[in-house]
Amino acid sequence: MSGATEGLRQRKAGASAATGSKDHLTDVTGKGSQSIQDPPDVKKLIKRKQVKQASGELGYNVALAIVTFLAFATRFWDIGHPGQVVFDEVHFGKFASYYLRREYYFDVHPPLGKMLLAAVAWFLGYDGHFLFDKIGLDYAENNVPYVGLRLFPASCGALIIPVVFLTLKELGLSVAGATFGAMLLVLDNALITQTRLILLDSMLTLFCVFAIYAWVRFRKLRHRPFTCDWYLWLALTGLGLALTTGVKMVGLLTVATVGIAVLYDLWDLLDIKRGLTMRQFIRHFSSRAVFLIFMPLAVYLFFFYLHFAILIKSGPGDAFMSAAFQDQLTGANINTNASYVPYYANITLRHRDTKAWLHSHPDKYPLRYDDGRVSSQGQQITGYPHKDINNVWIIEPVDPEQYPAEGVYTPTDEENEKGLRFVRNSDLVRLRHIRTDSYLLTHDVASPLTSTHMEMTTISAEENKRYNETLWRIELLDGNKGSKVKSKRGHLKLINHQHKVAVHCDSKALPDWGYGQQQVNGNKNIKEAFNVWWIDDVLHDKADLLVPKEKDTTKVRKMSFLEKFLELQGLMLSHNAGLTKPHPYSSAPIAWPFVLRGISFWEVKESLRQIYLLGNPIVWWGSGAGVIIYMATWVADRLLLRRGIDGLGVEPRRWWDRSLGFVFLCWLMHWIPFFLQARMLFLHHYLPSFIFSAMVLACVCEFFTGSVPRNVSLSQNDLKRWAGVAAGIAVAGASFYYFSPMTYGLSFKSAQDITARKWVPTWDFQHAA
Repeated sequence: MSGATEGLRQRKAGASAATGSKDHLTDVTGKGSQSIQDPPDVKKLIKRKQVKQASGELGYNVALAIVTFLAFATRFWDIGHPGQVVFDEVHFGKFASYYLRREYYFDVHPPLGKMLLAAVAWFLGYDGHFLFDKIGLDYAENNVPYVGLRLFPASCGALIIPVVFLTLKELGLSVAGATFGAMLLVLDNALITQTRLILLDSMLTLFCVFAIYAWVRFRKLRHRPFTCDWYLWLALTGLGLALTTGVKMVGLLTVATVGIAVLYDLWDLLDIKRGLTMRQFIRHFSSRAVFLIFMPLAVYLFFFYLHFAILIKSGPGDAFMSAAFQDQLTGANINTNASYVPYYANITLRHRDTKAWLHSHPDKYPLRYDDGRVSSQGQQITGYPHKDINNVWIIEPVDPEQYPAEGVYTPTDEENEKGLRFVRNSDLVRLRHIRTDSYLLTHDVASPLTSTHMEMTTISAEENKRYNETLWRIELLDGNKGSKVKSKRGHLKLINHQHKVAVHCDSKALPDWGYGQQQVNGNKNIKEAFNVWWIDDVLHDKADLLVPKEKDTTKVRKMSFLEKFLELQGLMLSHNAGLTKPHPYSSAPIAWPFVLRGISFWEVKESLRQIYLLGNPIVWWGSGAGVIIYMATWVADRLLLRRGIDGLGVEPRRWWDRSLGFVFLCWLMHWIPFFLQARMLFLHHYLPSFIFSAMVLACVCEFFTGSVPRNVSLSQNDLKRWAGVAAGIAVAGASFYYFSPMTYGLSFKSAQDITARKWVPTWDFQHAA
């Protein structure tokens, strides 16, 4: 506490000295008597100041070069190991291959990061022949230039360090302080692990910190508005926001952070004491609107324009999109294999999102579930990922005698000619399961895994007492009332007529009694994306009469770019929110700052090798402590001010609230919103926030040594400060080295060596004794 008190005392004294120095400089530059009486002293003073500034810049440049070199060294070292597909490389490597094959795919993330990976792959001469189907597949055997592909995200991860260093410099930290903050990130195991693989997070985080750096540079030019430099850094801030959001939607947190800073900035400018006319204020407002709203939006849209321009062929993502969208893709079989659906045809229904077929079998639900709830013991309805005879249903019309409200149907001339009746949009239908001769039904019983949804089952064909519960209304996503339903291209929902729930399928696996098949139930939220199906196969003895006429297949409406963008954007958001399936390595946001849980990326049992995403505990816990110290100091200062005690001084407090306060805001805004998300979350979602917490720690340490802000307090304790920095880096380095085998996938001598590193019981290392 005495050290902190001494630091505060130095800072207050420094503030007074700085004020006196400013007054002296005012005099010697021609506004006082000293400049006239003693010109030689003025020249010496100016020269001394220039030498000091040059020396300071040299120190920054040398330190910047060192931390940048170390950042690249730690991320490039042995980057070819393992030579196998690791963790989410199965996704993002696959997506890069699809770009090179120009085949349409669907993903919940925006396209920029994957297009950059594809561009690197193209530059390396890769043709997209490998689809990264499974973790552990060998790259060399499949002739994949994986080292070159990994070098790009590793380079992005390394560049985070110099950007953070420069940001700390602009915030007023000394060479020692900026170096300390950068080295905390150089030596973080989690950042290295996440940025050495074919993943998106290094690009996301680099663009995030760049946007923040650009905003800090822009704010430092607030007294020189509308100059070329002012516009440049404002535009670069907007570009950084577009790039961040273009990689992952979580980039919106960076947009929100800068947005709060902009609102504070504009509110300050609106103050009449600033002396701005309304015309000048409107110019400030419009400049920020153009470069921080409209320009980033235009750039973001451009990423999707390229995405659609590249992916012109039919691919695995077709089924997620509307029929009109699929019509734009070359080679799509949506027209060539599509047919109209007549009543009494044998059909299969396939779920749009999970690709599972609507399935049933004679097995019953258990009387009691594991949580004690009771079922109906009815016949199981599931989602099955393979073709099977138990996927086949007969689609039947409503019997007017059983449900008079439907009325008697009058066939069209075409139907009379063909001797068929076609299924149409808004029709009420019944689905009879062929193998068990029972009708699909839902009732007011909770589903097995989701108690808020209704159980799906069947009822014997001979049972008519519950007829209304077996009625399902067809709702096409893209069709007029009465339009004929087509297989393959007609995305639809099945809404129960009596209970007003939709047939829903999710990826949750049923227990052993359900053979691990997917849960199907009745969803009360009819609008949810996971309620969408399509009719896949249609079997009928008049199949030749079901194919649409040639003139129908050639009428393809060309979708505009904006229509395609809005459709894809809506699907991305809904599917991202729907990623709720539990994962063995998922974790809650409250656990992230304390590093209570990591992620296993890859393992080889025989040689006790594994890659485990785990933050450097010394750095992460220290960064968390820095955040706590900041908040505690802020509260204590406000309480003291209420009692008339000024412990910081005006200028130091201004820096504490505005400069360091902005970094604190960055940490907060990149963490707190995750508490509001219901989707599955992982430790790597905290990485941007962690970076800002490390910056907070560096700023807090420097502040309490009495050395920031630099233009206020001039500390003479450089040697002591560097000694403290060296000690902190040494401790962080020792921790980094101790956990590095899990960062680089190195072998352990024994399981006991792994167990020794299990500092926290919830670290679920593989092979620990």
